[in-house]
Amino acid sequence: MTDTASNQNGAQESPSLNVLAQYIKDLSFENPSAPRSLQARDKAPSININVNVNANPLSEAEFDVVLTLNAEAKEGDKTLFNVELSYGGVFRVTGFPQEHMLPLLFIECPRLLFPFARQIVADATRNGGFPPLMIDPIDFAQMFTQRMAEERVRSQVTGAPN
Repeated sequence: MTDTASNQNGAQESPSLNVLAQYIKDLSFENPSAPRSLQARDKAPSININVNVNANPLSEAEFDVVLTLNAEAKEGDKTLFNVELSYGGVFRVTGFPQEHMLPLLFIECPRLLFPFARQIVADATRNGGFPPLMIDPIDFAQMFTQRMAEERVRSQVTGAPN
């Protein structure tokens, strides 16, 4: 039996994950104390980085995944810069079992988007007069595991059936 014949007999197609588009949904860079914030300093500022991932279906096989990065640099109580980026991708996901969909959307898709988002943040901070902020690699699998654990706890607290 050929591959074509097996596909016609109801066999699943081979799994594929395709990036259809990538885009900047929102980008903001604030340098509220310029030009004073650009002066040389004795020590590095404290930088707080927050990461979030959201996914929404566009059709049965296409999904919009948005990676949000927020980075704020402070020196004491003064904000040196604040950069916010929402970077999205449209993905076509076919042939995967249903139980693999959430890990694909919340781990693999943002993993593919991250290098591009990281470069945009680095360019924005450099263009804002600071050294480029090179965000360390992110463990999206750990983020996903933590998010699922938090949702389980939340559903138990609200009394939802297990």
